[in-house]
Amino acid sequence: MRPLVVGGEALLIELGSAAQVAALHAELLRRRDTGELGAVRDLVPAARTVLLDGVREPGALAERIARWEVPPLAEAEGPLVTVPVRYDGPDLAEVARLWGVAERDVARIVGETVFRVAFCGFAPGFGYLTGLPERFHPPRRATPRTAVPAGSLALAGEYAGVYPRSSPGGWQLVGTTDAVLWDPEREPAALFAPGVRVRFEEVAG
Repeated sequence: MRPLVVGGEALLIELGSAAQVAALHAELLRRRDTGELGAVRDLVPAARTVLLDGVREPGALAERIARWEVPPLAEAEGPLVTVPVRYDGPDLAEVARLWGVAERDVARIVGETVFRVAFCGFAPGFGYLTGLPERFHPPRRATPRTAVPAGSLALAGEYAGVYPRSSPGGWQLVGTTDAVLWDPEREPAALFAPGVRVRFEEVAG
């Protein structure tokens, strides 16, 4: 864990894995809720970093955080969201081939996995979900699509994600959902937020 002061009121903490990011983000939320962090405006996790913005004395906080012992995140920690999915994606057969399993087993493997939202980005409502074992990390497509339909369940490397709206993309598409990932009239607007656990439940097409 390496805290770096960025500008006058920000702190960027570099970490070695997505699991460490999730654990530190949860610890920061706990300590902010108790008032220990002071007036920190934003906590923003990414693939291997956590950004703290609105820090009055970032240097002093960096020294304190560097001494923390951050416990691993418990598997059952965090709210759970269940998303219904039809496994009808155009890349389902290719993912099954890469995994060395039957197409029906892709639904089973994904469905048995409890994912966790590591961070959000790319588009409003898009969460980068971790949780698949390394042997099930498929590569991105060699040729990205110019338009991926909204609601597509996609896999790429260590991440899974659901496209909240139609957009270009190079991930492997294995299914679709009718769940609304982003609704500005809803509170909260995003279905996925960092730390949320996600399960994909197969439904009939």
